Amino acid sequence: MFTIGDFARHGRVSVRMLRHYDATGLLRPAHVDPATGYQYYAAAQLARLNRVIALKELGLTLQQVQQILDEKVTTEELRAMLRLRRAELEGAMTAAAARLVQVEARLRSIESEGHMPTNDVVIRSIPAIRVAELTATAAGFGPEAISPVIGPLYDELFRRLDAAGIKPTGPGVASYEDAPEGGGRITVHAAVQVAAPLQDGAFRVLDLPPVERAATIVHRGSMDTVLPTAQALAVWIDENGYRSAGHPREVSLECPDDQDDWVTELQAPVINP
Repeated sequence: MFTIGDFARHGRVSVRMLRHYDATGLLRPAHVDPATGYQYYAAAQLARLNRVIALKELGLTLQQVQQILDEKVTTEELRAMLRLRRAELEGAMTAAAARLVQVEARLRSIESEGHMPTNDVVIRSIPAIRVAELTATAAGFGPEAISPVIGPLYDELFRRLDAAGIKPTGPGVASYEDAPEGGGRITVHAAVQVAAPLQDGAFRVLDLPPVERAATIVHRGSMDTVLPTAQALAVWIDENGYRSAGHPREVSLECPDDQDDWVTELQAPVINP
């Protein structure tokens, strides 16, 4: 038998918490000395304590925890509940991390206002290229909507090209346009340069038309952090008397495993007003 203090240390909880569980009937002491009122716990009660803590971590109220324990939830059932909760927490952490990346990108754009590095913008013509592409719809144009779509889309495109025995002959080319159904949705084009006959089927092979004049800038790093670079390009276009003349393209020049080392050229078709 353990004193309440020793049991709290073994269970990695506070004495105050154990007293609360006693008061609510969740975890009664195994023995109470009638003369001193001292409370004692048995090592076997650690199993119930672990279940109480685990169910609380699932977000359940103490009343709900009591009901589940009274129904004698099995170890396998509890394990399944915890696995589900773990998946939910991991998903929330991933989403939160992605939001932090976007907040940081917005912050860098704000900090760069008035002194964006627009001197790296180059005006040049873009030749026509033949690409294989797949398309999908994203809920919006923000990175939080685009990123979960374009990555799997490229994975599927490369899988289908490999099955067809077609090897890419040049970089990936991504572009975006308003989806026909409207509602702020975006059609995502994931394409890669190929040397193959024009076709429709498991993927589409088409010729992207040449661009007579495009304002281009190179972005270094993950595309999740492209915002300051894209806005620097927009500032340059406006300040130099150009107008947008079509959907921009993102050309993947280097794509190592570490996305922080990616090199991507942004190509924005422009015309003189």
